Amino acid sequence: MGPAAGLAALLAVLALGAGDPAGAAARGDTFSALTSVARALAPERRLLGLLRRYLRGEEARLRDLTRFYDKVLSLHEDSATPVSNPLLAFTLIKRLQSDWRNVVHSLEASENIRALKDGYEKVEQDLPAFEDVEGAARALMRLQDVYMLNVKGLARGVFQRVVGSAVTDLYSPRRLFSLTADDCFQVGKVAYDMGDYYHAIPWLEEAVSLFRGSYGEWKTEDEASLEDALDHLAFAYFQAGNVSCALSLSREFLLYSPDNKRMARNVLKYEKLLAESPNQVVAEAVIQRPNVPHLQTRDIYEGLCQTLGSQPTHYQIPSLYCSYETNSSPYLLLQPVRKEVIHLEPYVVLYHDFVSDVEAQKIRGLAEPWLQRSVVASGEKQLPVEYRISKSAWLKDTVDPLLVTLDHRIGALTGLDVQTPYAEYLQVVNYGIGGHYEPHFDHATVPWKFNEEKIPFPTNGAGTTGYLLAK
Repeated sequence: MGPAAGLAALLAVLALGAGDPAGAAARGDTFSALTSVARALAPERRLLGLLRRYLRGEEARLRDLTRFYDKVLSLHEDSATPVSNPLLAFTLIKRLQSDWRNVVHSLEASENIRALKDGYEKVEQDLPAFEDVEGAARALMRLQDVYMLNVKGLARGVFQRVVGSAVTDLYSPRRLFSLTADDCFQVGKVAYDMGDYYHAIPWLEEAVSLFRGSYGEWKTEDEASLEDALDHLAFAYFQAGNVSCALSLSREFLLYSPDNKRMARNVLKYEKLLAESPNQVVAEAVIQRPNVPHLQTRDIYEGLCQTLGSQPTHYQIPSLYCSYETNSSPYLLLQPVRKEVIHLEPYVVLYHDFVSDVEAQKIRGLAEPWLQRSVVASGEKQLPVEYRISKSAWLKDTVDPLLVTLDHRIGALTGLDVQTPYAEYLQVVNYGIGGHYEPHFDHATVPWKFNEEKIPFPTNGAGTTGYLLAK
């Protein structure tokens, strides 16, 4: 798999198959699986329909107002209009007494917006929660870190790795989609609220740059403004130890909002700090990237991710080879498995096409309605964590004969007993935006008993894509 294809597989929101999944995503968990993200397209289509009806109603209302305006304007533009004409005199008095009142107090505008609001309230329960915005923003930061992506490039819709002066295109989406100033601000603010100024500063800088370029333009959907971005960026720089940048940005803020007393006090504070320590005028603190949770093997882990699955030097190593594997099992004699040795110490083997595309699609369909946020053991509790972003489901072999066939195939190849309690049920995982599972021990660190009663098992489902199958 090439780099572009690998990153695309990680980033893309893949379309759902026919049918409506039985299991709805829990609010706050939409970002954790691409199937849930794709499902969010449905309520937005409903909102688009509501907005289309509202716009048509408003267009009709404005056409009628334009008609009234043109009618009255034409009377005023005719300097020869005689008020002595009793008909004109009557209509003038009537317009001023009732027509203008009816225009100004028309209920049509409020009825149009009320219909839009009522429709939104009906859809609102199906919309992502703020926790999803936070999760999606953190996912962008994770992708930014792991693949060393440039924030300015991301804002333009370009996925570029930047190392020093070297720029490498990692992924070319079919449609270029750029972020707005408000989009960048929201990503930066999520980092800012976590005290993560390493990520907050470049995103807020991009937000400030974009807001400056469109200053004076009003966008209904925006939540933030240039002043908001300057305010957050100034304090982020101050917290990072760059007082001179904080002062410059605070002064710029006061150009747009001169009556803000809090910012005026900040300017005085920054000026005093710089006067007491003149060296800070040129000093810039080096902001360290946070390592949460504290992963000792982070560089190795991310370096492996950056290869995007490519192993370009394997053909140069004679001790690595490919073969057909039967494991002396009659089950595999007529259809041996294609085996590739990809590493000797430790010994790692890849079996190609072990599950066919048709089988994988069937398994995805069985699992999709039962996907729930993946958790990790924490004492006696099962908790969702930032270092595991996905949804998963467990499939018993009694759900479908295909799972029995797959179990037989695994057992024939490995020689292992894959029935419980010697093995878990088939686990199907769907990763979310920037989904990952950091390096971890897969064994239980405390005595643990498999409990079927705590695991919901599926009976049917609808097709989807973007899964990992694990036994």
